Amino acid sequence: MANKASRTGRPGEGSAKTPCIAIAGGGTGGHVYPALAVAEELRRLGAPRLLWIGSRTGMERRIVEEAGIAFRGIPSGKLRRYFSWKNLTDALRVAAGVLSSLAILRRERPAVLFSKGGYVSVPPVLAAHWCRIPCFTHESDSDPGLATRINQRFVEKVLYSIPGTEDRFSPAVRAKLVLTGNPVRSDFMKADSREGRRLVGCPDGARMILFLGGSQGSAFLNDLAVAARRGLGSGYHLVHQYGQWPFTPQDGPGYFAAPFFRGEHPHVMAAADLVVSRAGANTLAELAVLGRPSILVPLPATSSRGDQIRNAELFRRAGAAVTFAQETLSAKALIEAIQDLFQQPETLPRMAAAVRGLGDAEAAGRIAAILMQRLGDVR
Repeated sequence: MANKASRTGRPGEGSAKTPCIAIAGGGTGGHVYPALAVAEELRRLGAPRLLWIGSRTGMERRIVEEAGIAFRGIPSGKLRRYFSWKNLTDALRVAAGVLSSLAILRRERPAVLFSKGGYVSVPPVLAAHWCRIPCFTHESDSDPGLATRINQRFVEKVLYSIPGTEDRFSPAVRAKLVLTGNPVRSDFMKADSREGRRLVGCPDGARMILFLGGSQGSAFLNDLAVAARRGLGSGYHLVHQYGQWPFTPQDGPGYFAAPFFRGEHPHVMAAADLVVSRAGANTLAELAVLGRPSILVPLPATSSRGDQIRNAELFRRAGAAVTFAQETLSAKALIEAIQDLFQQPETLPRMAAAVRGLGDAEAAGRIAAILMQRLGDVR
């Protein structure tokens, strides 16, 4: 869809008089890329103008602007469930984010706001509520995060991804719930495994293993990838996405490392014979759409609210993944698990079939249809 030139001359912007859907969220790829999937469907359905409200300092600005969507940055503060002195300064940042969001909404006058969650989304949702702009929020995980628990009070509908999640909401909120699935970009539906192997230099016949550290990176997974590279021996091609975490890859045969995968990510994931990853809901949705078997190492409960543990358990019960607790996983155990999977020819295809049963390629379209219908109501 061609982007209209705005009065400011920046790409992706139309006149403030053009009906607009605002998207709020960011901070990590887990919030940005699913929202981009919805934005893609909104454009396909003819949304006249899109506007993204995100963090001034987050990773999302470049990604969003590369997608041709107008971006407005706000101050943002992290939301924590535990005591920290940083809560004091971050509370001030949240308040500043609300004021900044109010100014943006009054200037841009969106008709609808869609929140993909994360702490960046809370100020725009509060501001939109005060401006009487209809709001919708989406939860990816099997249990709602803190941002969703705040936003749920101020939105018309809470969209969610996994059946059974409704039990984790209060009875007062359940009337707002709509099961939509977890949005995945259409690029994953068009992914080319041969292109993925070419991009990472994987030779024909090699067993390709993809280690995914996520946009933030994981020191634990990075260490496992290094150990696996040494311990697996010949016949394997290890692809290592190591994220923002300080890490210096050592080049060599049978190994390809990169801090991030962007446009090439769907191809690379589709090419993997096996994926070793955390258990974020959005990564799991991508694995399911592509039908990729995995070894999942969820974030421990000491570092999270336990959502990844429950996500991984869902995949394990379905036969779609092998799971390990970080607290007990050694490099030796991981290497043995990888070797065992490849030594049993029927196991990986069976896992691939199981994970496809968990996939949903229509979620982004469902969400976009809900937003477009509401846009039509208020225009």
